[in-house]
Amino acid sequence: MAEHTSSSITIEAAPADVMGVIADFARYPDWTGEVKEAEVLASDAQGRAEQVRLVMDAGAIKDDQVLAYTWTGADEVSWTLVKSQMLRSLDGSYLLKAAGAGATEVTYRLTVDVKIPMLGMIKRKAEKVIIDRALAGLKKRVESGEAPASTDSDN
Repeated sequence: MAEHTSSSITIEAAPADVMGVIADFARYPDWTGEVKEAEVLASDAQGRAEQVRLVMDAGAIKDDQVLAYTWTGADEVSWTLVKSQMLRSLDGSYLLKAAGAGATEVTYRLTVDVKIPMLGMIKRKAEKVIIDRALAGLKKRVESGEAPASTDSDN
């Protein structure tokens, strides 16, 4: 089994507010840094993204990828790679847990396998940088109080 990298951060907001930002793919270019474009290709019956196309620019790694998302309850989302130019596989997840009054502990797990040869140590360091930047960006975005671009509504 491939090794994964994980990290956690506490965000001063309720889990539902944090998940609202995570699920708002259209706004990813506003706060992630590496995501330059995000397009939801398919959604489930509840309006949650099932497939998302992301155009990434993470310095040495520039990629156009499609990810498949699986939502587990209200507090977990995971994804796997469907298509990519640079990656062989990419598996990740966000797991949210209430952490006291109005706070959420967010754990991000990531496993990446690139098509080009790369030492495991360097790959894990890259995963760690991706995770740390994503968690810091998520925390900043959620705690700024900016509402997600779209709201759930029964049409």
